[in-house]
Amino acid sequence: MIMNTLLRPVLVLFVALTVITGIVYPAAVTAIAQAVFPAQANGSLIEKNGKLIGSALIGQQFDRNDYFWGRLSATTPNPYNAQSSSGSNLGPTHPALADEVKGRLAALHKADPANTAPVPVDLVTSSGSGLDPDISPAAAAYQAPRVARARGLPQAQVDELIARNTTGRQFGLLGEPRVNVLKLNLALDEFKPVH
Repeated sequence: MIMNTLLRPVLVLFVALTVITGIVYPAAVTAIAQAVFPAQANGSLIEKNGKLIGSALIGQQFDRNDYFWGRLSATTPNPYNAQSSSGSNLGPTHPALADEVKGRLAALHKADPANTAPVPVDLVTSSGSGLDPDISPAAAAYQAPRVARARGLPQAQVDELIARNTTGRQFGLLGEPRVNVLKLNLALDEFKPVH
């Protein structure tokens, strides 16, 4: 009898909390997110001509000279694999990090041998998640001459595209200005040159 009086409230509370926290609360949050922020709630997906081509939140590999390149991906075995998101966890003196930086520097110099400007650090290192979709405006500006030449565009027009695709600090205070590489490359593909 005493066991019944102790067990019943515990079971009722367990079932009630399971329903509230496992069903009601997630359903309410999902409904509000879909109503107020549908694009973000669905992964900030980007479509082109009705075809899904990526997410604004996950980087993609671009290595052609007529596209801007993003940050290196630390995910293995495939780059920009969201299922294995992690940083490389390599310290600043680790030889593998130095090799990664040297390899990316060599690729950047091979793609644009005439460019003698300092290489922005975000072009030669991976981000904490290994999936960063953004680069700094300096990293985009560094690549602008190569992309302009490869596309046969005046650099001023490529610079204007970079400026239009640069997102400032959140609320004017938080974070750093950034350029989403996928969005910038899509803008390049859709760009109609002005002569």
